[in-house]
Amino acid sequence: MITIDNYLDSHYIHRSNWLRAAVLGANDGIISLSSLAVGVAAASSTKEPIVLATVAGLVAGALSMAAGEYVSVSSQTDTEKADIEREKKELAEMPEEELKILAQIYEKRGLKKETAMQVAIELTEKDALGAHIRDELGINEISQANPIQAALASGASFTVGGLLPLLVVLIAPVKGMEYWIYGFTIIFLIILGATSAKTGGSKVSKAIIRVTIWGTIAMVLSAFVGYLFDVNV
Repeated sequence: MITIDNYLDSHYIHRSNWLRAAVLGANDGIISLSSLAVGVAAASSTKEPIVLATVAGLVAGALSMAAGEYVSVSSQTDTEKADIEREKKELAEMPEEELKILAQIYEKRGLKKETAMQVAIELTEKDALGAHIRDELGINEISQANPIQAALASGASFTVGGLLPLLVVLIAPVKGMEYWIYGFTIIFLIILGATSAKTGGSKVSKAIIRVTIWGTIAMVLSAFVGYLFDVNV
């Protein structure tokens, strides 16, 4: 027997919030740290400056990602709460006008005028605020922001992603290290792209091409800067 819970579980949209933050963090961790390491490696003849720069970038990047995601999503949450409070006030002060607005929304979605009004009346009787939050403001449980969840997902995934190029820096020889970093980073990005696509139910090849192209551009530009400022540290 198909239930609404089983139906929702068969889709992927409920994963969008944490998946977006996790993929963004991991992708940023891999590309940022790899680009940083490539740039320093291109201008260095010893391993210590490369390791130091990569570790510093890992710590700073993880904290920055977590803090930035928390602030960003918190701002979104504040806006949502302000809109909900405004909607409560409007429902208390002008319920008839709000009912008409709700009916117009359903009418625009394809219902006949009489049917739209009947649906609006029934939903208002059941949960007026919930109906307006969902259908007028477009806020629901899936789209609603969670600052803590987003911050933890971004910070943790950046750390995991950043540890991969750091491991390459630790084990690869100094001579030609930028090529080692580039090669392994492309592999890491392919794995990330495939994993995120599978988790989100999207096309794997498209995700792999996207992360590979942008990762390559970032590392090539970083290496170019490193060669420009070659100080042989």
